[in-house]
Amino acid sequence: MASSAMELSLLNPASMRHHRGLAAKPSAAGRSSVVRFRVSATAATPAAPPKSSGPKKRGKTEIQETLLTPRFYTTDFDEMERLFNAEINKQLNQAEFDALLQEFKTDYNQTHFVRNPEFKAAADKMEGPLRQIFVEFLERSCTAEFSGFLLYKELGRRLKKTNPVVAEIFSLMSRDEARHAGFLNKGLSDFNLALDLGFLTKARKYTFFKPKFIFYATYLSEKIGYWRYITIFRHLKANPEYQVYPIFKYFENWCQDENRHGDFFSALLKAQPQFLNDWKAKLWSRFFCLSVISSYSSIKDGLTQKVYVTMYLNDCQRTSFYEGIGLDTKEFDMHVIIETNRTTARIFPAVLDVENPEFKRKLDRMVEINQKIIAIGQSDDMPLLKNLKRIPLVAALVSEIIAAYLMPPIESGSVDFAEFEPQLVY
Repeated sequence: MASSAMELSLLNPASMRHHRGLAAKPSAAGRSSVVRFRVSATAATPAAPPKSSGPKKRGKTEIQETLLTPRFYTTDFDEMERLFNAEINKQLNQAEFDALLQEFKTDYNQTHFVRNPEFKAAADKMEGPLRQIFVEFLERSCTAEFSGFLLYKELGRRLKKTNPVVAEIFSLMSRDEARHAGFLNKGLSDFNLALDLGFLTKARKYTFFKPKFIFYATYLSEKIGYWRYITIFRHLKANPEYQVYPIFKYFENWCQDENRHGDFFSALLKAQPQFLNDWKAKLWSRFFCLSVISSYSSIKDGLTQKVYVTMYLNDCQRTSFYEGIGLDTKEFDMHVIIETNRTTARIFPAVLDVENPEFKRKLDRMVEINQKIIAIGQSDDMPLLKNLKRIPLVAALVSEIIAAYLMPPIESGSVDFAEFEPQLVY
């Protein structure tokens, strides 16, 4: 699947402004039943209740897909096979893929995702809005990781004959994503819930993306995932009083999976220079910077959405989550956007000038407009009147997005070293 500079520049996450947020209160002990839930296949209309088919189906509840925005993706697998056929594509740097394969085979996090009693104890103490938004965080994250697992698994299967090395890397990335999804789903069990991942596989709609768009979008989402995770980890390490749930303690190593995945997609892009070296590539690069990173992290969390924009808007709707762990939402998002943009400048031929103060002003105006649109949707007005009220606001939002896209970009491109590249920690 999968972003404010703690001060619109490189800052220590520990210097973030603290917020009391929502205090965690002890909950009544002992909720023992686990509710398993599914996601309806369409967002427009809630699905009918599942048919009863014996004891195995009991206790499962439908929820609307609007709660879980991450989508599932598919692509042109025949084109993928042509792109990575060494006999057709002579410019493939097979040595780089061989080195990456050895990195993935090492499996640094094989024994990292091991739970302990802290998880359930922390969940039982969480109540009220913070508990609700935290459950949503786990739901969205789990769905996003599982979406990545499905796409990578299929690519690993389809490319096995064409390019066994690239295919195996995709398979090992699907291993990572499955591990993440399982860990997050276990977290939901602490809140007496569980995602029915088997049901998701069959019921969710799949969105088609051309291979080059998969490359742009996934590279960005993996890198933004890295920066989100490492920023939260460093902040909570410096401010342990906001460590409301132990999953964040795993983020330092977890984010290296995201970073490795991003490095692999960087290699895929370099192996296809036609995706990086012309004027169209510059336009697409800026578009995906603006359009790919969605609410929480990763490819996974909405390739088609305006990346920096959507993350900023969605996170500003969930300030209680970030305040609950002591973060200022806008500062956190801008920090992640700036760091991701700096990393992305190593490979994309052009990136947005996100450190220009006008860029943040445009984001803040989008937040104001988006909040008005949400308020209209929650009002008691007739549907026709709601739609009429939305029209000028939607036009204003689109205008701000276009204006952000048309800001003078930063010319960039692939380099071998950059001072701002994150240090790996295994």
